[in-house]
Amino acid sequence: MSVIIATRPITDFIADEFEEFTDLEPELPRGFEFVDGQLEELNVSQLSSYIAGRCHTKLSNHVEPLRLGWVFPEGTSYRCFPADPTRVRRADTAFHHMGGRTIEQVMAEGHGTTVPDLVVEVVSPRDIADAVNRKWLEWLRAGATLVWVVHPLDRMIHAYNSQGGIHLFTEADVLTAEQVLPEFRLPMAELF
Repeated sequence: MSVIIATRPITDFIADEFEEFTDLEPELPRGFEFVDGQLEELNVSQLSSYIAGRCHTKLSNHVEPLRLGWVFPEGTSYRCFPADPTRVRRADTAFHHMGGRTIEQVMAEGHGTTVPDLVVEVVSPRDIADAVNRKWLEWLRAGATLVWVVHPLDRMIHAYNSQGGIHLFTEADVLTAEQVLPEFRLPMAELF
């Protein structure tokens, strides 16, 4: 029986492949983002993945019958940040209005280059507050209209909008997305 002992973390081996990040858009390993010239492993948990799936389902159930746009699931990658054209982020859920993306853009290979109208980021137990804050700010600066930061353990959502407003939704509230989907209403208790 052979045993392989790694002399450095696996992320170092993966990072070597991305040292020359060019317009070729290399495929990122699942569970990683490319930030400030470095691969960053995403903190995920079963609960955060489950809640991301619930957000995707609830948004899809509202959007699809009305043909309002496209809802993308956890792990969809985006390279749409003007401040750093090499940055690649993965939204936990993302919504684009129907007119905001062409069918060609939806079917294109590689990272999405169109900023979502609504981005959902689900906090995992090991996430660091500064990193979470940095993410929602980056999405808004790139042009997102609304970012939901979902806190599954606390059963609440901070909604940040492009005009600088912040709204806190707790388990007793009805979640809305006024700036993006005016008719969307979801009792928070149904999400958690």
